[in-house]
Amino acid sequence: MAAAVLPTPQVLAFDVFGTVVDWHGSILREMAQRYPQVDGDAFALAWREGYRPAMEQVRNGTLGWMRIDALHRRILDGILPEFGLGHMPEAERAELNRVWHRLSPWPDAVAGLQRLKKRFVITPLSNGNIALLTHMAKNAGLPWDCVLSAEVFKAYKPDPAAYLGVADVFELSPEAVMLVAAHHSDLAGARACGLQTAYIERPQEFGAARPKDVSPKPGNTYHCRDFLDLAERLGC
Repeated sequence: MAAAVLPTPQVLAFDVFGTVVDWHGSILREMAQRYPQVDGDAFALAWREGYRPAMEQVRNGTLGWMRIDALHRRILDGILPEFGLGHMPEAERAELNRVWHRLSPWPDAVAGLQRLKKRFVITPLSNGNIALLTHMAKNAGLPWDCVLSAEVFKAYKPDPAAYLGVADVFELSPEAVMLVAAHHSDLAGARACGLQTAYIERPQEFGAARPKDVSPKPGNTYHCRDFLDLAERLGC
C-alpha cells in the first residue's frame, strides 16, 4: 500500500528555546560580561535544568498557572547562592532574569525564517510568555507573523491544548500545521495531536563541550540541518 501523501502545511509553528535561539551561548556571554568570576557554562546549565521540573509543577497543580518569566525567576533565586551571588539586589535579579528576552538567534535563524515567511504563516509555539517572545523577536529581528505561546492556551507543551490550539486559532486541521523543533519529545507530542513535524539539528544547544545526538529518528516529516535546509525542502 502506498504511503499517504501529506498536504503542504499552511502554518509553521516553531519551538524557540534551543531551536530558534541559542540560550546556552547567550547566557554564557552575558555571565562573562556581568559576572566573570562565575562559571557561566555551569550557571546556564543549572538555570535551564530547573525549567522542566518547574513546568511540571504547573501541570500537576502544585503551582497555579505562572508565566515562564515567573518560573525562570523562581529558578534563578534558587541557584544564585550556589554560585556566590546570593547577595544580588532585587533590581539586578530582575535585569538578569530578562536575559531570556534577549537571547541571540542561531546564525541561520533569521534568514531561514524570512524565506519560510514568503510562503507560510510562521509563528512561535513556545512555552515562553508573550512579552518574552515579543521582546526577543524585537531584539533578534525574528520576523514572526504573530506570537503564539503557552500563555495563550494556559497549557505548557507537551499538553495537547498547546499544539491543537495553533490549529484552532487558524481554523485548520492539525495536519495543516507543522511544528518545527530541535527536541524529539516536543515533536512526538505534536505528532500525537496530528501535526506534521520537522526536526532541526542543533548539536551545540548545550554548548560545544556537550554535543547533542542529532541522528534521525522515525516519524518526523523532515529532518533538517537548519532553517535554510527546511526552506529548501519546502520549496522556498
